[in-house]
Amino acid sequence: MPEAKLSLRGVRKSFAEHAVLRGIDMEVAAGEMICLIGASGSGKSTLLRCINQLEPIDDGLVLLDGQDISEPGLDLGPVRRRIGVVFQSYNLFPHMSALENVLLAPRRVLDEESGPLRARVADLFARFGLAAHMEKYPDQLSGGQQQRVAVIRALAMRPEIMLFDEITAALDPELVGEVLNVLRQLRSEGMTMVLATHEMGFARELADRVCFMDEGVIVEEGPPEQIFTTPKVERTQVFLRSVLR
Repeated sequence: MPEAKLSLRGVRKSFAEHAVLRGIDMEVAAGEMICLIGASGSGKSTLLRCINQLEPIDDGLVLLDGQDISEPGLDLGPVRRRIGVVFQSYNLFPHMSALENVLLAPRRVLDEESGPLRARVADLFARFGLAAHMEKYPDQLSGGQQQRVAVIRALAMRPEIMLFDEITAALDPELVGEVLNVLRQLRSEGMTMVLATHEMGFARELADRVCFMDEGVIVEEGPPEQIFTTPKVERTQVFLRSVLR
């Protein structure tokens, strides 16, 4: 079996006396989409933040292509270029156009030449249905459009893995579909993804594996059909009954 693209082994994280992650083991293969489900406060967002080291872990290992990226003192710049992350809030600079928001990091961090970079970024805007909106400012865009710009901004850094933290949670229901279509496209292109989501239908449709988290542990994981149809653990059954009724 090939080595996992991303591997978490015994990952623990506490804030003061509150244990948020209590021993997470997870393997993610290249090209795989993992959906994290569970109630608010179960540890999903913290887990994502620990993967790309926005939060240092207290114990355990986070391995990227077999390299421990959670080692204290490691230069995290190269790591974060390889692992993109999109949050629930768009975090776009309001005084910059959508295009300028996307160009900023590749220019400063990757030091790309302006011409080829603009062409590559314009292609990303076109791929995700925003070619006509590149010069608009965030307040001229809908929430769904702003979230798609946030995804494009992360993809402009050429990441190997993408993390998504409840990226549809702040959107009006009619805008959720356009953002989920972006994830469908990335899935079809073979992007390795880990996402925390409340969109159960989407998780069932597209995930390779679903991980149900509760109180800082992965209680149950498996293929979507198994998790949603015949969950083995009572806590999973109770959660799914509450969200699917």
